[in-house]
Amino acid sequence: MTNDENSDRTPGDGRRAELAANLTAVEERITRACEAAGRRRDEVALVVVTKTYPASDVRLLSELGVRQVAENRDQDAAPKAADSADLPLTWHFVGQLQTNKTRSVAGYADFVHSVDRLRLVRSLAVAAGGRDRELGCLVQVGLDAGSEGTGPRGGVSPGGVAELADQVAGSPGLRLAGLMTVAPLSGPYADRPREAFERLREISTRLQADHPAATMVSAGMSADLEEAIAAGATHVRVGSAVLGVRPRLR
Repeated sequence: MTNDENSDRTPGDGRRAELAANLTAVEERITRACEAAGRRRDEVALVVVTKTYPASDVRLLSELGVRQVAENRDQDAAPKAADSADLPLTWHFVGQLQTNKTRSVAGYADFVHSVDRLRLVRSLAVAAGGRDRELGCLVQVGLDAGSEGTGPRGGVSPGGVAELADQVAGSPGLRLAGLMTVAPLSGPYADRPREAFERLREISTRLQADHPAATMVSAGMSADLEEAIAAGATHVRVGSAVLGVRPRLR
């Protein structure tokens, strides 16, 4: 490349090319996984998790055709969503959520994947009503949770899903969209992501008997998206495989 050609490039050109290459690689992985599972490519949505990366990356992702993005911390998500308000994006909140953040999250999120307790349901309903918005809610299932309480990475125990789902479905301003899980680091499904995701799909099938519209199954990340797709995931949450190794949080 000549010096003149170099001078025409902006600092964002290199990042755009990096993101484009990573997106292509992830898309190829998803396509191969769908083919192996006998599923259509359009049955699986890619949600790009942009945590620790700037709003400029969100804008580049949108230019590259990404339409669904996610964050796991409100302090990162809120300003990025505001900076990207002109873009055709669907925002997902995927991290553990404290009730004192629900008002902020209700201002930009289209979906909250981490609903795992009744107090949070109530707080989200109040927040959504105050914003005059409807929030799609996914009940997070903690496959490593005990019979009571939540798992180490959040999530209600499988036995508590039906009751919590009913509470979401009956709350004004909230819409029960489906289920989410994170591959467990402990318990019977540790280091067994395929079995964990198959268990989530079983729970989802039972849930849809009572709530037919709750069809979202959010599972799988950069390291295990193939296992999630094989087990029936409808949404995969991919961060580092698209954006690169994350800077260390301060």
